[in-house]
Amino acid sequence: MDKIIIRGGIPLHGTIAISGAKNAALPLMAACLLTDQPLTLTNVPDLSDIGSMSELLCQLGVTADRHDEGRMRLCAKDLLSTTAAYDIVRKMRASILVLGPLVARAGEAYVSLPGGCAIGARPVDLHLKGLEALGAEISLDEGYVRARAPNGLRGASFTFPVISVTGTENLLMAATLAKGETRLINAAREPEIGDLAHCLNAMGAKISGIGTDTLVIEGVAALHGATHQVIADRIEAGTYAMAAALTGGRLCLTGARLDLIPTVGPLLQQAGVMLEESEAGLHVTAPSGGQRLQGVDVMTEPFPGFATDLQAQWMALMSVADGVSMVTETIFDNRFMHVPELCRMGANITIHRSSALVRGVKQLKGAPVMATDLRASVSLVLAGLVATGETLISRVYHLDRGYAHVEEKLRGCGADIERVQ
Repeated sequence: MDKIIIRGGIPLHGTIAISGAKNAALPLMAACLLTDQPLTLTNVPDLSDIGSMSELLCQLGVTADRHDEGRMRLCAKDLLSTTAAYDIVRKMRASILVLGPLVARAGEAYVSLPGGCAIGARPVDLHLKGLEALGAEISLDEGYVRARAPNGLRGASFTFPVISVTGTENLLMAATLAKGETRLINAAREPEIGDLAHCLNAMGAKISGIGTDTLVIEGVAALHGATHQVIADRIEAGTYAMAAALTGGRLCLTGARLDLIPTVGPLLQQAGVMLEESEAGLHVTAPSGGQRLQGVDVMTEPFPGFATDLQAQWMALMSVADGVSMVTETIFDNRFMHVPELCRMGANITIHRSSALVRGVKQLKGAPVMATDLRASVSLVLAGLVATGETLISRVYHLDRGYAHVEEKLRGCGADIERVQ
């Protein structure tokens, strides 16, 4: 099993190209099930989760051709199956995104309940209630969701009791082929959802309200093929911005935009980090002149609030900031599993229920640590970049699910980092 070794203490300087967003690419790939014509995606990131989704789609009858430079051509001309089996779905929760498109186009779906990172309960009940509102018959059968709509889905109004990103995406795709108008109220507003909606409209869907909490979908009889570019990964951009700040360096993040991280940007500036946009991308500069990072409180919230997927990285940043900061997690329970590992490196963090009190220390020290989930794994990479000595990170397969070529990108900016077996 691969491990990553980092010898820290080196400021990062240079340019990092931000990849396409995993959380946008996965639902976009599932959208190919809505049409028998080809869907071509560009700027698709090179990640293990992309490979898992490709494998799942191919089992359903999709042809998936991957080309250089992040280009992928998907065609679901002939669906061979409407069953998404456990052996693939267990690898990542995003597999549930095939449920809505399959029911909408084929009238039935048999999808395993999903797996993925162990970061607390993330039920799919909202997906199922929403599909029931659209007329689907739902039952649970030995760990599988069975959904049927033999006469097709019908438009309806559905209000999410709590905001759900994948729930919004699943129902958005299903509604494109439903008869009549669908209104999704209290829908998630993440940029990845807007990206999916724009792609669906390019395929012939009729979606309005994009970017708001109410999406209105006028169902159409069929969708057609299209070509669509996946948006830049805002989580990767935020992660590397924090890497520059932590190490006392300066990075240009090509493809990154401040509007994709509307809360993170101002918080970084409060911490003393300089951010500047240009045609080349987002320039991130750490505090200079001997100034230390300043502690800043954060609370995770649905977009446009502070992303839960950046919480672990922010905690690594605050671990060496001046003063005390409070990090509060409101999206997922059990998402502080990186804390004991950061403390092994000398961080001073105390957990109380859904909040963590971080008292900044002057220096972290390298140590053997273990990744527990995707974002926890990259927080340990950030900590290793600033720590003295050597950090050995185990179970980095989590990292490969969401960060493309992380060692190459960091090494290109001066980091002493390598992958070993």
